[in-house]
Amino acid sequence: MVLVKQADEIKRLLKALPIKQRRIFSIVAHIDHGKSTTCDYLLARVGMLSHDLAGEKRITDSDPEEQQRIITIFTTVVNLLYNYDGKDYLIQLNDTPGHISFTGEVSRAIRASDGIILLIDAVEKIMTQTETNLYLALKERCKPVVYINKVDRLIAELGLTPKEVVTQIDSTIAGVNELIEKYAPEEFKKEWKVSFTDGSVAIGSAKDGWGLTFDTLRKKFKDPKAGLLKVFEKYKEGDIRWLRENLPLDEALLEMIIKHLPDPETAQKYKIPVIWQGDKDLDAYKAMLKVDPDGPLIGMITKIFVHHKTFRTTLIGRIWSGTLRKGQQLYLLSAGTVATPQRIGVMEITDILDVDEIPAGNMFAMTGFMVPAGEAFVEKGYADQIMELIEDGRFGFEPIPYASDPVVSRTIKPKSPQDIDKLGEAARLWTMADPTASFFLDKESGTYVLQGIDPLQIEILVKRIAKKVPIEVGEPIIVYRERVKKRGEEIWTKSPNGLNRIKLYIEPLEEEVAQAIREGKIKLAMDAKKRAMILRKEFGWPTDLSRRIIDITGTNMLIDNTTGVQRFERIRDYVIATFKDFVNGCVLAKEPAQNLKVVITDAFVHVDPAHTQMPQIFPMVFSGLAISFLTGEPTLYEPILRIDVKVPHTYMGSIITELQKKRGKVMDTIVTEDTTHIVAKIPAAETTDLAEILRSISSGRAFFGYQFYSWEEVPSSIRLDVIKSIRKRKGLSEEIPTVQNFARYLYVRQ
Repeated sequence: MVLVKQADEIKRLLKALPIKQRRIFSIVAHIDHGKSTTCDYLLARVGMLSHDLAGEKRITDSDPEEQQRIITIFTTVVNLLYNYDGKDYLIQLNDTPGHISFTGEVSRAIRASDGIILLIDAVEKIMTQTETNLYLALKERCKPVVYINKVDRLIAELGLTPKEVVTQIDSTIAGVNELIEKYAPEEFKKEWKVSFTDGSVAIGSAKDGWGLTFDTLRKKFKDPKAGLLKVFEKYKEGDIRWLRENLPLDEALLEMIIKHLPDPETAQKYKIPVIWQGDKDLDAYKAMLKVDPDGPLIGMITKIFVHHKTFRTTLIGRIWSGTLRKGQQLYLLSAGTVATPQRIGVMEITDILDVDEIPAGNMFAMTGFMVPAGEAFVEKGYADQIMELIEDGRFGFEPIPYASDPVVSRTIKPKSPQDIDKLGEAARLWTMADPTASFFLDKESGTYVLQGIDPLQIEILVKRIAKKVPIEVGEPIIVYRERVKKRGEEIWTKSPNGLNRIKLYIEPLEEEVAQAIREGKIKLAMDAKKRAMILRKEFGWPTDLSRRIIDITGTNMLIDNTTGVQRFERIRDYVIATFKDFVNGCVLAKEPAQNLKVVITDAFVHVDPAHTQMPQIFPMVFSGLAISFLTGEPTLYEPILRIDVKVPHTYMGSIITELQKKRGKVMDTIVTEDTTHIVAKIPAAETTDLAEILRSISSGRAFFGYQFYSWEEVPSSIRLDVIKSIRKRKGLSEEIPTVQNFARYLYVRQ
């Protein structure tokens, strides 16, 4: 018996269904491996579209941009009802993108999920995003199951024998289990490995609408081996309808989901300890472990859905404990403000199904206010009781982890100057929805700079922004980073009026500390004592420095290590603002700074406030930063991508030669029976035409994908030319600044 999706039934089951009969999961895969096509069959199963259209409609790709490009750009959330062995099941599904540009959508969907279906193309096998998505899921304690799609290609297109197909599938499963061994938490390395014989792996064809697990074969056929041979027989006969009717894909997948993915009660016991960074001796923490609907309300917003026409925003996320009710006042933990939703409910692709309350163990949708994805909330009354914990940074979640850093930028400015504020609002909306992108106002040019993971992500954001504000857009530009290699000079600088002074130095911030900042383990908005303890115990910082951090921007720290300086509080905000300005556009090429530790050691602030305003403080502080930076062996870093190329052996030499021409370095070559898998790293600046080149030299037979790998120093042989080209593009003098450019602000004590 199959339940057709009905609003009243969903509303009832949201509250009444036992927690063991709920599943929250994401479908993740490399681009073009067939996620959205597969989702059609799950939706057809519950009557959301005709079975005849399943596999063609791609109903979860509802945005016009997705339909035009035939790729998934935004995660789509849908609730499904299914009856299995006489029990009702409520399934909340996230269909996620597969392109690296939108990997942030995957990270956010995984935060709200208890498990994943890792979908893999049977021909391409494990690709770059396959590995990245599995890594993100295991890091967040999401249990994986596997669906190997496009098996029809192995049979009908490549003409493999049954034995060869089984070998290919076994190879893919072994590859997944190697990654699980590599990335899974120790306690799950064995338990979470997947196997066809235990039912945690399904195979099939979303294009043709059939699928099976080992359990399916045992049910349908006396001999599972004979059942598998039947598939080959039907392809030989061209009888796809028989396969679809007798081995329906949705049946195999839903059986695997129900049997092998965890319910919220099981999952939150091991997921919450990993994503929670607050105190653990709280009733609220215990309530989350138990998924207690009567505990304190604690939820997290993991996705912002922005309607492509109306720009109406819907906040989507997960309730970890308590019950979200209509009309409740919510306290937003990061924003420190109170908000009241206008509507609450659950998401059905692009619409909200309104409900009056949503208990723990469910995803939610709500409207009425806007915050960045990743924001968490509690009921206001409860927040009032624990405000001291919140203010001390002892109540909250770990930040959602992302796989890539912003490495590409484009300038955007309104066609009409009076729309500058409107443009800022539009850019802010879309970067709140996708925090892997960012924007800032370049004060010198008067234009906004939009930064993102790659050109496609920026292109999509620009199109969205342009629907609200007519804009002029610059070409995509690779973003570099400026660093120092050693401690710069500790120097005094003075204000233009000569009445204020400051003494500081810059040195490299330890890479381990920078990584802790990226991961959210160290941040400005946390209890200073807790942050100092982490820096002392984990990174060996001295007590005086660890306690006196006054700003963190990017992976750059500003530390006030002065003692007994009178009136420093008066200029403190000006100093911080100047520091932010400096690290957003540094000295060599006005590129962002990275991994700088700025330490203020002394200062003199004039007694008259009229002489201590921003026009006096900014040049003094900026010059001090610039001089110390320039004496610290400054250098330029560039983004490096990992590229995975799978190609027939014949083309291996040509591919490697081309990668090396573009400053690429081969890290591994894995030779299988019919292909070579080349793993290399390559500067992002060298990839603009690489896709076309690889397709050309391999006659279109190369499968490849990118992901962010690291930041590495630009080779000394080309560094000066790169810096000059960046400066020229920005309209700056090609001459790189020296200490002499800032010498007029140096203060020499008499």
